[in-house]
Amino acid sequence: MIAIIDYGVGNLFSLCSSLSSIGAQAVVTSDIETIKSADKLILPGVGAFADAAQKLRESGMDIVVKEQAAAGKDIMGICLGMQLLFEKSFEYGEHEGLGLLKGSVIPMEGTIPENLKIPHIGWNALHFAKPSGLFKYINENDCVYFVHSYYATDCDDSVIATTEYGKEMTAAVELGNIKGCQFHPEKSGKVGLAILKAFCEG
Repeated sequence: MIAIIDYGVGNLFSLCSSLSSIGAQAVVTSDIETIKSADKLILPGVGAFADAAQKLRESGMDIVVKEQAAAGKDIMGICLGMQLLFEKSFEYGEHEGLGLLKGSVIPMEGTIPENLKIPHIGWNALHFAKPSGLFKYINENDCVYFVHSYYATDCDDSVIATTEYGKEMTAAVELGNIKGCQFHPEKSGKVGLAILKAFCEG
């Protein structure tokens, strides 16, 4: 069973529907015992880093996620959920993340050409940086759907895929049982479903 962690941030039910469509048993939950008993966890998220981090702490979910990570359970962060896996974010100030991966989250503004729109919204190709089981059903240059204004950096030890948007940016990460996608697999058609299938099987 896959537990999609509900801490008040994100469109969780489209993700749940995507998992169901590939035959995975998934539940949207904020119940700590359900999260602990799940085979794998997904940490979703949309919106601002500081608000999401605060909601994680207030709900006690930050401690649960860290405990489950330390126990070796597979965890996937999606979009803002991936960014929360890192040490800190510089989104409207400096904010502490979960620290499960080394690196920081920084704004696109000032780092990409001025003619490119922020947020980055749309389909972009994946470029594989390292082999990963998450990609066993997809190919180099397959496209996925992004919606973001910030990206992870100083995280070379965990980057498994990048994408180009005025510069090379982190698209997906993996370090042991900790995984993340900056894009939205649940909005990325067959390619996204294939990545979710690989995560469920891995």
